[in-house]
Amino acid sequence: MIDRLTIQRITEAARIEEVVGDFIALKRTGVNLKGLCPFHDDRTPSFIVSPAKNYCKCFSCGEGGNPVTFVMKHEQISYPEALKYLAKKYGIEVREKELTPEEIQHNDDRESMFILNDWALKWFRHQLMETEDGRAIGLCYFRQRGFRDDILERFQVGFCPNTRGIGVGQDALKAGFQERFITNTPNEQDTRQSVGTGLCFKNDNGELRDRFFGRVMWPIFTLSGRVAGFGGRVLDAATKGVNIKYQNSPESIVYSKRRELYGLYQSKQAIAKQDLCYLVEGYTDVMAMHQSGVENVVASSGTALTEEQIRLIHRLTQNIVLIFDADAAGIKASQRGIDMLLRQGMNVKLLSLPNQDDPDSFARKHTAQEFQDYLRNNQTDFIKFKTNLLMEQAQGDPIAMSRLVGDIVQSIAVIPDAITRSLYVRETASMMSLSEKLISDAVAKQVAHNTEEWRKEKEREKRQQALSQLSTGDAPPPPPPSQGMPEEEWVPPTESEATGIASQEASQAAVSLAQESPRSTERKQQRLRNKERELVRAIVRYGEQLLEVGSEDNPVEISVASLISEALGQDGLEMQTPIFKEMMQLALDNESEPGFVAERFFLSHPDERISRMAFELATDKAVLSKLHTRQRSAYEPEPESIVPELIPHLLTDYKLEIIHQQLDDVMHEMKDPQLLQDKERYTQTMRRFMQLKEIEKRLGVLRGDRVLR
Repeated sequence: MIDRLTIQRITEAARIEEVVGDFIALKRTGVNLKGLCPFHDDRTPSFIVSPAKNYCKCFSCGEGGNPVTFVMKHEQISYPEALKYLAKKYGIEVREKELTPEEIQHNDDRESMFILNDWALKWFRHQLMETEDGRAIGLCYFRQRGFRDDILERFQVGFCPNTRGIGVGQDALKAGFQERFITNTPNEQDTRQSVGTGLCFKNDNGELRDRFFGRVMWPIFTLSGRVAGFGGRVLDAATKGVNIKYQNSPESIVYSKRRELYGLYQSKQAIAKQDLCYLVEGYTDVMAMHQSGVENVVASSGTALTEEQIRLIHRLTQNIVLIFDADAAGIKASQRGIDMLLRQGMNVKLLSLPNQDDPDSFARKHTAQEFQDYLRNNQTDFIKFKTNLLMEQAQGDPIAMSRLVGDIVQSIAVIPDAITRSLYVRETASMMSLSEKLISDAVAKQVAHNTEEWRKEKEREKRQQALSQLSTGDAPPPPPPSQGMPEEEWVPPTESEATGIASQEASQAAVSLAQESPRSTERKQQRLRNKERELVRAIVRYGEQLLEVGSEDNPVEISVASLISEALGQDGLEMQTPIFKEMMQLALDNESEPGFVAERFFLSHPDERISRMAFELATDKAVLSKLHTRQRSAYEPEPESIVPELIPHLLTDYKLEIIHQQLDDVMHEMKDPQLLQDKERYTQTMRRFMQLKEIEKRLGVLRGDRVLR
């Protein structure tokens, strides 16, 4: 179990803008920062980071949290692992937390694989730099390609020998690693859930054999800098009879080729700083560009570009340049990725290298300055690239020209921004000497078609989800807030809460309540929840603040949280909303702890429900009485100075709401035609009505006059 003091040190040290900034590009908007949400397919920045509250939230999908919960979600790790991540970042020592057996197993597997990969990286590095074969074969390969030592160190390249009896698998076993982590155990349902790094495999004789034997090695880092897997290139001088030139780690719970981009860890700061990313194909292309002074570059590792990879780039920048070989294969590969990038809202340019060069070979033929100048001066807009390329193929062929127009229209139609689409329509019409209206109408038709296809796909997904929930008995999740609402108007959805009226007398009106419409009943419940929300908001903001109550001769200090709890308890009331009730109890349980500050405690709470609700309460505008609002506008007191006046108003408002609802119940009962037939019942009802009206009158006076010293 992690002690409270250590957790407090971590949460106090961790700054949300620094933690989130390690993963996505942030731009300042007033007192907050904004970027693309890493938790959903975000095309316009909707992820807000509040340094003042040390909290982040997406105003589209609703995800967010404090630094700890953000790391937990982003890295898919447990609470203790997130604490360890932040502790390492800020140089704080932390102990592990006890977990359930299932959590321990899953997290231990992940951690063991990361540890083994880190050990393997050092092993490959040692083989490259310290062994005779490594220097003669592996290091010679990198030297022949002109790479400097600082670049080899930056990318932590290595070598795996092809010598019997010497291998990463045997040495890993000797170092104490389990065989199941050294090999790979596939999951038939999802290969990405496989356990094991796949550094080795078993041959037909059951012997352990290195997967990467005879190859130079590139470690593949996650965005946070952990070794997720490896890529290896076979060297003909070292290995014969191997047909696969490049070999990657198998899919597992820590590595998926679709979700990783080579060089992103080394390049993320340069990409965010320059607001531009170059996309190349291979490992050595990335290294060569770094050596030439161009550090904002990543590689798709020889695979077709995926949406997951695009979203990784989009978190850091909206601008991308595809660098491709000028041969047919390179052109075809670039065309495949263009529409995917446009669909994600990226600004796409292309750059073709001459003489069938790739970035590696081109960099070796030119100085760093020449290389940078070529990149800067030869970028082509995707429309110009496609038009020039396809017009050469369609010259003099009307049918081919028609297909060309259709191809370009499809690309323009996937661009999410309407203004950008219209600019490309104008440019296309000009380049092809066609009517702008003709192109515009074709694009509009294609956009409508795409929208309809998207709607059908979403409906299919909803039906499948509904069928799945029916089979499992799970309830559907609440819908996210509207993407179109401005941030300041956004109101978070309430929790799914228990209902009821907070007094014993409410049971007398059960019959009449049953006659009310569900909507009317829900409105009553919502009003009561809103009053409870204001009380808990005061606890979050000022829960530890001490107030003086009692007589002038015998004043007593009591915290805001305790005052609210006792005031409700004296009238036999308690909060009906489960999460609000839980938060008040947490404040009461922890207010005696040294250094307790309610807002900081709740915002950094490990329970995501609590921290998220605390953020909403801490950032919402308080609902104050008309009297208080009028007074505050006159002299604008500091927040702490308004608390002695605010708390009684909130308590009185809460009690008044209960009285109003009980009065509604009594008035419903009075409308019952059978009431006049029962004298005793009629008398009790009228007496109850008069009592409630008297309480309502007294509470109204208190709300206007009662002020704590």
